[in-house]
Amino acid sequence: MTARMIESGGRLRRALLGTTAIAVLTTSLVGLAPTAVAADARSQQWYLDAMKAEEIWKKSTGKGITVAVIDSGVDPDTPSLKGKVLKGWDASESKGDETDDYSGHGTTMAELIVGSGAGGGLRGLAPDAKIIPYRVSDTERQNAQAVNAFDMEESIRAAADSDAQIINISFASDYYNEGGREAVKYAQSKGKLVFAGAGNNATEGNREQYPASYPEAIAVSATDRDGSVAEYSQHGETIDLAAPGTSIPGYCDKSLTKYCLGDGTSNSTAIASASAALIWSMHPDWTGNQVLRVMLASAARGEDWEPGTVSDFLGYGIVRPNAHVSRGEGKPGDPNISPLTNKPTGATPSATASASGSASATSGTSESAAPSATASTQAPDGKQTSDAPVAGSNGSAAEDADGGGSSTGLVIGVAAAVVVVVAAAGVVIARRRRATA
Repeated sequence: MTARMIESGGRLRRALLGTTAIAVLTTSLVGLAPTAVAADARSQQWYLDAMKAEEIWKKSTGKGITVAVIDSGVDPDTPSLKGKVLKGWDASESKGDETDDYSGHGTTMAELIVGSGAGGGLRGLAPDAKIIPYRVSDTERQNAQAVNAFDMEESIRAAADSDAQIINISFASDYYNEGGREAVKYAQSKGKLVFAGAGNNATEGNREQYPASYPEAIAVSATDRDGSVAEYSQHGETIDLAAPGTSIPGYCDKSLTKYCLGDGTSNSTAIASASAALIWSMHPDWTGNQVLRVMLASAARGEDWEPGTVSDFLGYGIVRPNAHVSRGEGKPGDPNISPLTNKPTGATPSATASASGSASATSGTSESAAPSATASTQAPDGKQTSDAPVAGSNGSAAEDADGGGSSTGLVIGVAAAVVVVVAAAGVVIARRRRATA
């Protein structure tokens, strides 16, 4: 959401990337027993079971990692976020501050990343990570009151200068903006990983969204319970990764009193950010380039995908932190080379994670080898991965150390997936939009 120019006499449109409410949960945070609320809300977080979160948390919980959430604000006083939200900044310069969530969206993103689940709240995928909130405005707020027209790019730069290792942006705009692009480049140069939602308007023109489509950002598309790319999720050669985004519980509105089920690449972006936090927590001496390279290499892909290709719908695949956390899949490679652009970023291990991780490095992971060309592949229709558990299976699928223990997989039902890049033998080739940026 890089609305920094004036278009047709008004501000460029920015949108929160979901979640569109599709069902109100039967319990709320007000007036009901916390245990009943917690049980209901947690039961709706189907992706935690599919991703084998309980198994992951035995080895990594995101401890020592901080995620900057650039959004509508984050309320630090929800039971699930108590003690997890650090001092942030209201870049919008509108009524209130960064702790005043004007829609409930930012608080939802924070809970999806780090929530403790206390008091009936959501359980975050990286529950021991921390959040720094940066509040920016959406189109509705821009139309209602005076705001800082440069809040998005200024938030990205502020987050880049903060202690956060990861920047989560579940916002999007139809319009490219040079100031926003430069801010994302700056964040990359500071060793940060910038995850951004691909957008929810695939059926309404499928225009590239920003900041997700900037080459230095990690564009995240959304999948459903079956592992299929959601119909609403933007697609194209800008997509880098996918994550669960459909039928995810989140706050219904700014009252923060009850959860609704909703869809959106907002959710998938938060889950991708949390996945990065889990891996980085295990390897606090790694750079963001190395964390991302492992994420790309260990993402869920069909066993018959053509080696060295990338999907317009899933990018390198569906995030699967357990593949690395529990089995050591993926190799970090060169700390200074971006796996997105194949160019140096200036990142060094000492410039990134400063706190100690929650677990020791997984055995069998080489820090000197780069991923092979076969690490990035494309999903044909109806293919299955070799070992990712079926969504909704409560993580019961067996997994061997070599990743070949399960005959049931997370179905990748991608319609008309198109090969966008073919890798030369033995070389990882950056995607077209990455290589030409």
